[in-house]
Amino acid sequence: MSDDDLLTALFDEVGMWMSAALHDELDEFVRVGREAPTGIWAMAMTYQLDVSMALDDLGWHFANWCHRGYCEETGRALKELEAGELSDIFARAYSIVGHQWDQVVKLRSNSFGEFADWYNDSELEATLNPLNQRWWELCSSQNNGLFRYWLLYARKYPEHVVSDA
Repeated sequence: MSDDDLLTALFDEVGMWMSAALHDELDEFVRVGREAPTGIWAMAMTYQLDVSMALDDLGWHFANWCHRGYCEETGRALKELEAGELSDIFARAYSIVGHQWDQVVKLRSNSFGEFADWYNDSELEATLNPLNQRWWELCSSQNNGLFRYWLLYARKYPEHVVSDA
């Protein structure tokens, strides 16, 4: 099976378990994710991170997905997917943002424009920039970015990505 075919199959399997509507209620998203096969859970918990890093950066990821439980699941999911340095980068970024979590929550709850005005050229953005650069460097040097780890995982642990139902 080609990488493209496998990735399509994985997206389909994740979609069977995790409705896109669940992203509107992250407590429920995390709960439902824990009921999925281990690999599907890990993929579901990392999907939005790949989107964030394609469109924005780590700071914006945490602003867009400002939910500690979800972020902690994402960190564990990266480890499950054996994402190595990407897992370490995410953990470091989460720790850094954690020191300003209340500020991020407050600003984004007012408006994303207010968050953008604060974040752009902030100390937080400057601190995260080397982590963002390394993430992008790692993902641009391999096909499929973060999804590469989905492919590697599915081939190594196929029993972890299909349901018994």
